[in-house]
Amino acid sequence: MEFRLYLQMLRRSWWIIFLTAFSALIIALGFVYFATPIYRASTLLIVSPNIEAIGDENQYQIVSSLVALDKRSIVGTYAEILNSGTVYNNTLTKMGLGIENMVDYEYFTVVLPDANILELAVEGPNPATVTVLANSLSQSAVEYISDLYTVYDIDILDAATQPIKPVRPQPVRDAALAFTLGLLLGAVLAIVREQLRTPLEALLERTQVDGISQAYNRRYFTDQLDSLTGKSPDTLVALGLVKLDGLSNYLTVLPQPVIQQLLRQITAIMRKELRGNDIIGRWDDSTFSIMLPDTPGKAAYSTLGRVQMALSTPMRFSHDGEVILLSPKVGIGERLQGDGATVLVERAEGALEEAEHDESGLILFKTRALIGF
Repeated sequence: MEFRLYLQMLRRSWWIIFLTAFSALIIALGFVYFATPIYRASTLLIVSPNIEAIGDENQYQIVSSLVALDKRSIVGTYAEILNSGTVYNNTLTKMGLGIENMVDYEYFTVVLPDANILELAVEGPNPATVTVLANSLSQSAVEYISDLYTVYDIDILDAATQPIKPVRPQPVRDAALAFTLGLLLGAVLAIVREQLRTPLEALLERTQVDGISQAYNRRYFTDQLDSLTGKSPDTLVALGLVKLDGLSNYLTVLPQPVIQQLLRQITAIMRKELRGNDIIGRWDDSTFSIMLPDTPGKAAYSTLGRVQMALSTPMRFSHDGEVILLSPKVGIGERLQGDGATVLVERAEGALEEAEHDESGLILFKTRALIGF
């Protein structure tokens, strides 16, 4: 259930996901276009016991050397020497390069897992320079270590070769990664937006709906009526006012929870008899308003007659079996060509006033003579 909820959020805000992913892709391609290509050259060095230095006769020392080497303490020490500034500066001096000219170049050494092998890598914008520097730095390190340690040998296993392709940027990889991250970020933004929008929608709904009856409040209802009648002079609209005479005496004596339950039940009964696009509002304490778009007077009279009949059924409002007769009176105003919302309301109110004194309790303003009243 929760998964489907998140899926619906993503569907509603798909454009945020698309824009975020597309923006990330454009930024990545822009970075690739303007970024300086960086090349990497690396050498492999192997560390092993120096049997000649130890002596063939002392086998115990050889075994001890192998054990120490297996602990990788010597390999780690050699890696730190390769990373040291002393070896690097000495190498630059031998090559005739100044440190100020090498600010765009970096070097680092890593110990390969489960092996007594070191990898020395140099990165920079010039492929030829990184190759020469990697080989020279490795050779300088071998010479430096040879003067310090005689028990272990360190030799160049594989010399660096000039790279052809840069290690970064890589357009396809970077674009794919940026697009994927953009999708993830867009999904997060979409979900956050939906979660922020839900409280706002709930707050907006509270300003539109009568909290007791769950019908629209009068202000929102009249706004919708103004909007509908203002669209076109030919738009058909019928307005019904349903006054519940039997309810008036109970509003001041019944507990608020009972009143709320009763009014919401009344709203539900009316919705059941109406179409999906019909709008129900609470006009005043005991009167509801019903707007029927695209409905002529005769059709509105028939529809609201069903509403009146449904509301005429006695309603239970307590656990003791007490019932209330709502005695609904219905006045209907029909919009004629070009009439505004104010005129329509006046007709409905006039019809309701007559309905309160009419035996049927159902009056259609102006056109009632055409339907037998």
